[in-house]
Amino acid sequence: MKRVLELGQIVAGPTAGLVFADMGFEVIKIEKPGTGDVARELSGSSSGTFMYYNRGKKSLELDIRTEKGKNVFKKLVETADIVIENMAPGTMDRLGFSYEELKKINSKIIYMSIKGYMDGPYKNRKSLDYPIEIESGLAYMTGTKGKPLRMGASIVDMVAAILGVAKVLQLLSENKSGLVEIGLFETAMFLTGQHIATYQLEGYDLPPINEKNFAWGIYDYFMTGDNKKIFIAVATDDQWKKFCTGFDLNNLLSDQKFNSNSERYKQRDFLIPLIQKKLLSLNYDEVKKRLDLYNISYGTLNRPWDLLHDPQAMKYMVNVTYNNQNYEVPRLPFSVADIHNAPKLGNCNKTILSDLGYTKDEIEELKKEIII
Repeated sequence: MKRVLELGQIVAGPTAGLVFADMGFEVIKIEKPGTGDVARELSGSSSGTFMYYNRGKKSLELDIRTEKGKNVFKKLVETADIVIENMAPGTMDRLGFSYEELKKINSKIIYMSIKGYMDGPYKNRKSLDYPIEIESGLAYMTGTKGKPLRMGASIVDMVAAILGVAKVLQLLSENKSGLVEIGLFETAMFLTGQHIATYQLEGYDLPPINEKNFAWGIYDYFMTGDNKKIFIAVATDDQWKKFCTGFDLNNLLSDQKFNSNSERYKQRDFLIPLIQKKLLSLNYDEVKKRLDLYNISYGTLNRPWDLLHDPQAMKYMVNVTYNNQNYEVPRLPFSVADIHNAPKLGNCNKTILSDLGYTKDEIEELKKEIII
């Protein structure tokens, strides 16, 4: 089993560790003695952060700022395959744990470093997910005119971590060591790349994506007769024919104004109210039944917690015990992990240190000195 050492805080580093844990890797989360990951203390709308991003890991309290703590960490590095860190720029270098230094300890180590910015004028700037969304243009495209908005998840942190994992897996497959550097800003650039390309092709400032209708004529929210909101996407001419057949709108099929998506797009002001009127005569279950029958893309407007009762989503949830309570949270679609609980702080201190050769007395001494 591959061993991962995670020095991660909040989302980016822990996401990378979570992906490895769900793939069956042993992930040891190294945390500050007494307090641990900052995410352990988050409350309110962020209270689930630690529980979710740290499933399936082992927790080791370790103060790597002290000489004894450094020595423990070096012994761990000897046993590891991968190190993940998303500390502030320069932190690991100051501690003496740059990639170059760790490679001296373990020549096969793969070192993933997630920062706000990669090499360039901004490389020493600290940053977080939302400032990066703002600076990259992602918040502009997500919001409306004059009101940039954050994505509904820490998407930049998470995608940066996933890109980092992909590169690590490439190195593992090639039996190589190496430094994997991932920047949040550069990740967000990748996410907004479509709009950067479109701007150059079209030659004008693009409005936020929610200010303008999308590329298809029928690509919108509709209310059903029992007051449920559903998004329907008719993306091809063949789907248009099926949609009209399924909802008894065959009179529209003979009208040349609607025989192509570009023409339907021009006629949205007529078509959308017409379709809305039709759907208001049907309840949600009937609308869904017809969409499924004719294989038309749609999505029911849900809140995230509605997925706890969704038959598709429930298949990809796992049970997590946290603070002596049981919860259901999503797993990776390809998860093979056997353990899904988020660890108590330092839950594997003794086990990990014993495996490294420390005696009970030495472990107690480290505990007294607040090294662990």
